[in-house]
Amino acid sequence: MSLFSLMGALEIGLIFGLVSLGVLISFRVLRFPDLTVDGSFPLGAAVAAVFIVNGFDPFTATLFAMLAGAVAGFITGWLNVSLRIMDLLASILMMIALYSVNLRIMGRPNIPLIMEPTVFSLSLPGWFPDYIERPLLLVLVVIVAKLVLDWYFSTRSGLAMRATGSNPRMARSQGVATGRSILGGMALSNALVALAGALFAQTQGGADISMGIGTIVIGLAAVIIGESIMPSRRMFIITLSVIVGAILYRFFIALALNSDFIGLHAQDLNLVTAVLVTIALVLPLIKRKFKRTKVSAKES
Repeated sequence: MSLFSLMGALEIGLIFGLVSLGVLISFRVLRFPDLTVDGSFPLGAAVAAVFIVNGFDPFTATLFAMLAGAVAGFITGWLNVSLRIMDLLASILMMIALYSVNLRIMGRPNIPLIMEPTVFSLSLPGWFPDYIERPLLLVLVVIVAKLVLDWYFSTRSGLAMRATGSNPRMARSQGVATGRSILGGMALSNALVALAGALFAQTQGGADISMGIGTIVIGLAAVIIGESIMPSRRMFIITLSVIVGAILYRFFIALALNSDFIGLHAQDLNLVTAVLVTIALVLPLIKRKFKRTKVSAKES
């Protein structure tokens, strides 16, 4: 695999590291099966692209993309908390609605950004090729997002959110406003996903209505892979593991598609994704079975 392909995989892996952090909040911290991700990812791309082509600076456009994602996540949480709609169904409804919302925002299926300024073109000095500089900036963004999350989950509000996901009945008995925690967590989760969508659009040269398809699968795969290779109960390690999982996932994809002897092509991407997710799901079961076998052997 060439250096260009390697850095490209790292770049996309870092962007989906932000997605995996968002998925971690909803699926692991809140225990909320959130499919809004498939809509909030292109939502962030759409909002950022529209603002950029209309003359706003890319940083403001990216900020508005995050706010749009936060609103989408908040509405999903509101459907569940206030209207008592089942969490999974609420997220499906929001995901479906966002398809039309994204088309309405863009006004057409895609918006090119090839000739427009981006956060990368304005932030990077140009000493190195783009395919090296972009991952360096993304590393900084992901580290900042991770450290902010680590800090937040150590605060009173963050601990209340973790308690809400672990045992909502106990959390309520301790005076935690679980509904508020769900609303805040869903907003934070989808803000991170929308940020990833905005950065993805600016690295790929445009926003497209279909770019969010399968985002939730990639996010879950990153979380599961990360938890399998770096199991821990410490939030610092957990957030690090999902980022590593996202990067490894993209490396596996790039390796599979760039290995001529395997015979895979770009149209096999969904097949490779399904195989990798299946392996990631089965791996923890195999590890637990192996541990039980070792314990049984020692006892006998």
